[in-house]
Amino acid sequence: MNNPYEERLGTERMLPLVFKMAMPAVAAQFVNLLYSIVDRIYIGHIPGIGTDALAGVGVTMSVVILISSFSAIVGGGGAPLAAIALGQGNRTRAGQILGNGFSLLVLFTLCTSLITYIFMEPILLFTGASEHTLPYAVDYLSIYLLGTLFVELTVGLNPFINSQGRPAVAMYSVLVGALLNIVLDPIFIFWFDMGVKGAALATILSQACSAAWVLSFLCSKHRASLPLERRFIRLHKKTVLSILALGASPFIMASTESLVGFVLNGSLKAFGDIYVSALTILQSAMQIASVPLTGFALGFVPIVSYNYGHGDALRVKECFRIVLITMFSFNLVLMLLMILFPGVVASAFTSDEALIATVCRTMPVFLAGMTIFGLQRACQNMFVALGQAKISIFIALLRKVILLIPLALLLPQFMEVMGVYAAEGISDATAAICCTLLFEWQFPKILAKV
Repeated sequence: MNNPYEERLGTERMLPLVFKMAMPAVAAQFVNLLYSIVDRIYIGHIPGIGTDALAGVGVTMSVVILISSFSAIVGGGGAPLAAIALGQGNRTRAGQILGNGFSLLVLFTLCTSLITYIFMEPILLFTGASEHTLPYAVDYLSIYLLGTLFVELTVGLNPFINSQGRPAVAMYSVLVGALLNIVLDPIFIFWFDMGVKGAALATILSQACSAAWVLSFLCSKHRASLPLERRFIRLHKKTVLSILALGASPFIMASTESLVGFVLNGSLKAFGDIYVSALTILQSAMQIASVPLTGFALGFVPIVSYNYGHGDALRVKECFRIVLITMFSFNLVLMLLMILFPGVVASAFTSDEALIATVCRTMPVFLAGMTIFGLQRACQNMFVALGQAKISIFIALLRKVILLIPLALLLPQFMEVMGVYAAEGISDATAAICCTLLFEWQFPKILAKV
């Protein structure tokens, strides 16, 4: 029998339901963003070394994103499949997906952490670290890797809480860790004088608390309508393949951010470390807009998946209209504010006047294409929610691999350093337009199968 929290996904009025599900997830993702943003703000203001330390930590972000992107396979692929199964009334399959997802997260952690530890310095140098920034990058990453399992479990399993119609519980799991991180950062960085090592230690301790919250909920048969059960933890080939198939798109979306970081940082290093530091700030600004959109997607995807599994095409359409208008409008307004006032954003991260001037010069070019990117986020997440693995993978590859990486290598030949930043804007706009047109073509065909 369905839990009342699940049943509301198919019965409540759509507009309040979308925001009731999405706003806790938006709040959670925005606060989760503070993990990295607060680290960078504090690090950028360390007297004497702030600019180099910021560049070093910025370089590690590409590695951190790549490692954590494996959790997107489970959270972005497994959770929608579990929601579809719940909509179909197949609770056994939903439980198998959750249990196998947990096992995959543990395996991903062991593999990625071991490889990164063994080849840490070569990876960081390839990513864009210089002789001045490498020590800071190594200091941060060597400690961060100790808490990789906590990150994987928190990010990978939290969407399963949303799939049970419990967004508030999912929000609290992130709030617990993020608020703790805000408190611990200045203590470890400045009071204990640990510098970037302190920032990394504060982050993994905070993520450990978040992981404990998530597991305490999912392991409770009294609180969770879809609990994590030992009988489903053993890997099942068919279940694993279905998670990997749909999870490939969210993984590519996340991991290609890392790949792009390798390319952009590597290209910018030739022009000077200050441009690597500027990119760290620019990517942080982009995250301020994209992370709330990710949270909104975490809220609406279970609604779409549940109703699609339940065979209610009208509710799927209604949900999409609300999502498209909301995500496009929010993203447009926030991007325009950042483009118009880049100095305000830069000043939050650094007091270095030369770095602020560099950010002011490059931010309008870097973020121009993001003004319409809300279209892609809405359409691409709809494809994931509807279980469309192949289309989702193509869209994920289009923006970063097919467009951005070649442009980032080609444009600097004609535009020098500004070509690196322009590549981001051009690829974002092009991908958003292509994704929207593809969705308009495919959406009626998908719903016709319901």
